[in-house]
Amino acid sequence: MSDIDRFSIVTLVLFFLSTIFVIQPLSFHVRLPFIGRTRLTIGLMTAPIIAIAILWAAQCIGATQIRDGIVGTDNIKPYNILILFISLAYMAITLDVTGILQAAAFWHDCGERPHYSLGHGFLVYYTAATGLEPIAWLISEFAAANTASMVLFVGNPTNVVICEGFRINNAAFTAYTILPFLACSVACYAGLAFQFRGEKHVPRRLNAMGELKPREVLRDPVSACFGSILLAVCLTVVIVLSFFHIDVWKIVLPFAVAKFIFDLSWDHYRYVTDRIPRLDAKAASEGHPGDEDAMVSELKRAMSMPTSQAPTEMTDVERRPTFASVTATSSEIAAITIPKARSPSPESSKTISQAPEPRIFAEQREKLAIVHRRLAAHFPTFFTALPRLPFGLIPFAFSQFILIEGLARQGWIDVFATWFVKASHRQMIPAVWLVGFLGVILCNISGTNIGATILLTKIVRVAELPDSSARAAAISLAVASNIGAVSFTFSASLAGLLWQSILKQKGITFRQLDFAFWNTLPLILMTAVGLAIVTAEMVVLY
Repeated sequence: MSDIDRFSIVTLVLFFLSTIFVIQPLSFHVRLPFIGRTRLTIGLMTAPIIAIAILWAAQCIGATQIRDGIVGTDNIKPYNILILFISLAYMAITLDVTGILQAAAFWHDCGERPHYSLGHGFLVYYTAATGLEPIAWLISEFAAANTASMVLFVGNPTNVVICEGFRINNAAFTAYTILPFLACSVACYAGLAFQFRGEKHVPRRLNAMGELKPREVLRDPVSACFGSILLAVCLTVVIVLSFFHIDVWKIVLPFAVAKFIFDLSWDHYRYVTDRIPRLDAKAASEGHPGDEDAMVSELKRAMSMPTSQAPTEMTDVERRPTFASVTATSSEIAAITIPKARSPSPESSKTISQAPEPRIFAEQREKLAIVHRRLAAHFPTFFTALPRLPFGLIPFAFSQFILIEGLARQGWIDVFATWFVKASHRQMIPAVWLVGFLGVILCNISGTNIGATILLTKIVRVAELPDSSARAAAISLAVASNIGAVSFTFSASLAGLLWQSILKQKGITFRQLDFAFWNTLPLILMTAVGLAIVTAEMVVLY
């Protein structure tokens, strides 16, 4: 501890404070010049950035740490991870915009049980259409996706960090993780089956009076076919080329660009051939058209819930959130839910008229709004997908990487490595369980599982373990970082934050407490079983 000084302590304190505000944001109102009273939130978007600003001003970190947090060190490239994340998100979101996932949810096989598969958006539509409670399905899908991601090198950004940080061959990585994956999957299923036993979670026929027609909700068949094929080809190429040590972003980004070009070109073609409605000059200048039917037709493209089966506000009954659903005809299935604005009370109208909110650059903002409405009508796919892209996660992720570089600069990595050596005595089996438990815990308190993986990778490398212990720690970290996403906080992984964001876009509010409650048992079982299998593997091999 001789190298630890006041700058080191401040860095560590701010690191954990920023994590606390990410998990539990703090909101308050302030009055700002020229803007007036406004609401500020210290949370996911702001807490890490504020921490970095304070540390930079206090000279706890410098420009080198900021650069390293973005570009990376020791073969770990954060930008590689985020380009991969955003590119895949764009292709998936624009595919959802076409309506293909909603159509799949309504697909019948000669009146038998409807086909179903995994996917955030798909399960929202499917559970709404069938009247099932979505909690079990969504939690199970999230757990299954993150558990299965440990098998392939490209399955999770944390796998990329581990393979590059410990110089593990991609094929060897899969060989090491296949058995832990199978064991964790069985344990996870057992835990979920125990939690979600009951009739209301069992698949059944769609709760509709008429015959459902998937084509009624498939808004753009051409784009749906092209997007599905492109995404499938992209994932196949990524898996194949990943064995040749090519940066993943160099593979995925061209596919995302190709999808972007197709979206613009196809929307332009549909616009000039009147396959999509045009926006006249009056509607563009006034915002939404005056009548409600015109407003519904404009917003239909951006929404994706059937009116009669759309999930309503989640209620908490005996800690089990439920959704309301009603019976619908086949024509109503294709309708879209448009929330109606509440009429303001006379008192609130009077208050608003007396104290109008000030607007800075009102004229310029109105001109930009007109341009935006015209472009959105011309290119609906891109402008519907754009606000749904998780751009807000980019500064958050980079900020976490920078904060970890700050910990390294202030000597904490060396201190943690010393503690790790004393606790494990550089032995293989203690290394497996220490890294495994620390990995699961740090996913929640060190800025996603990616931040936890980078932090533990640096610690294990500084600890200079024997080859067998280092390899055991790496595979244990692979298991922990993937199942660690199935954890107590949404911020345990970028996947969790994106999962929460997608559900909000579909009108579903999922509480942090419920997320932790349903994940606790599967996480405990997977941690115990997964690390036990890793231990057995290492004992046999070494």
